[in-house]
Amino acid sequence: MEAEAFEDLQKGGGALRAVKDLTAGAVGGVAQVLIGQPFDIVKVRLQTTTQYANALDCASKIFKNEGPAAFYKGTLTPLIGIGACVSVQFGAFHEARRRLEELNKKKYANPALSYGQYYLAGGFAGITNSVLSGPIEHVRIRLQTQPHGADRLYNGPIDCIKKLSAHEGVMRGLFRGQAVTYLREIQAYGMWFLTFELLMNQDARRNNINREDISSLKVASYGGLAGEALWLSSYPLDVVKSKMQCDGFGAERQFINMRDCFKKTYATEGLAGFWKGIGPTLLRAMPVSAGTFAVVELTMRALG
Repeated sequence: MEAEAFEDLQKGGGALRAVKDLTAGAVGGVAQVLIGQPFDIVKVRLQTTTQYANALDCASKIFKNEGPAAFYKGTLTPLIGIGACVSVQFGAFHEARRRLEELNKKKYANPALSYGQYYLAGGFAGITNSVLSGPIEHVRIRLQTQPHGADRLYNGPIDCIKKLSAHEGVMRGLFRGQAVTYLREIQAYGMWFLTFELLMNQDARRNNINREDISSLKVASYGGLAGEALWLSSYPLDVVKSKMQCDGFGAERQFINMRDCFKKTYATEGLAGFWKGIGPTLLRAMPVSAGTFAVVELTMRALG
């Protein structure tokens, strides 16, 4: 069955296959942002401030003080950017997967990937994606955590990009927190794709069916579980990234680098500090990841 799947991958040429992967990922990315943005702003506020008792308190105060539209603060940047990110994730993953399958076929005659190789392909997708996700998430976090009303610091994503770049240059300003972003993306997407592929392959073997015959409901369920695995395996790295990306500049800067942020977070908040906001994150992960994989899988099936 897996050998047949490999042969199917070879049909139609690599360029066409890559275009289909990128298109499906872009569609999935738009779905991901629209479903997950309200959860994300609650997560970021809990990670970066101490003014909320819990997720419900945070959501209630955002709604009361800033209005319902606040849950979609900074959406334009991720709507464009995350669509591109997810497109890159799936494109890079499937390209790495094909390369590894070709390598396996030469060495072992069986192209099927080991689960370690699925993790490597996912990690490759993550580090490829991080070049986009680092600055995109930095801008989103700045917009989500800035003061409300007349005291706001940025008039929108373009203004935010200009001001971040003006502080310390593009690499030190806009790309702040990039080192921890690399680590988070490798771990997160290695686990994301590994978990999804493991569940899909087990279902196909258990029921003796082709992958394309697995129901959309199951695809969504497996995607949702993959989302939980993504965040449980990488959340402390995400907390450090968020803290660094909402940190001040110049004399107001709290963290020198990633290591300093880890040390100070542990010193002031203990281990619990690395898990602040995990509740709404896991609540968000299930529908967002389920929707992403379901949309991507359906789009890929439709494209043939």
